[in-house]
Amino acid sequence: MDFLSIEFLTALLSIIIIDLVLAGDNAIVIGLAARNVDKANQKKVIIWGTIGAVIIRVIATVLVTYLLQIYGLRLIGGLALIYIAYKLLVEEKKHEISATNQMWAAIRTIIIADTMMGLDNVLAVAGAAHGDMLLVILGLAISVPIMVWGSTIILKLTERYPVVITIGAAVLAYTAAKMVVAEPLIAHWFANGVVKYGFEALIVVLVVAIGMRVKKIKSEKTKQQALHA
Repeated sequence: MDFLSIEFLTALLSIIIIDLVLAGDNAIVIGLAARNVDKANQKKVIIWGTIGAVIIRVIATVLVTYLLQIYGLRLIGGLALIYIAYKLLVEEKKHEISATNQMWAAIRTIIIADTMMGLDNVLAVAGAAHGDMLLVILGLAISVPIMVWGSTIILKLTERYPVVITIGAAVLAYTAAKMVVAEPLIAHWFANGVVKYGFEALIVVLVVAIGMRVKKIKSEKTKQQALHA
């Protein structure tokens, strides 16, 4: 495909739009994971987490043909993402932990979550690129700064409005539920629209309800320990 052809530029624009539209929940993951790291390391977490996630996504896009043949991948990814949504919701800030260990733990969470969530993105980008890897890499390279910028905004919002953490966890839980119902092995279970949307809503409600309950119990326990200290 000619670098300056209308076909190439149209395909590139399509990939950028796909990346940006599907990057919203990824920005949430990055922002929520980085919030528990001390401020001095938050920028590093966002940058390295994003770089790691993009590298994984480029590799996954190259291997997309093989990924499509792996039954159960969406189910595993969805279940992993449900756990990550719950974990991000109940985690408290613990700056007394080793900054280095905490920073790498946050980066690891970002990369794992983005890998699980990136399946739809990978499939969409691979389709729009028509096998042209230059298009894939250019599309990702252009969308990454916007993804980092989005996660920085979310990070600031979580500090000012704690409810954003709950909303973010709900978005991740919804993304996870959509991955589960799209799994070819069990897709027939959700052929009925009521069952499908009911399941997705149930997962969101359970993750948020259980997460908030556990968070409340942890908070009360911390207060009691502080009083007895």
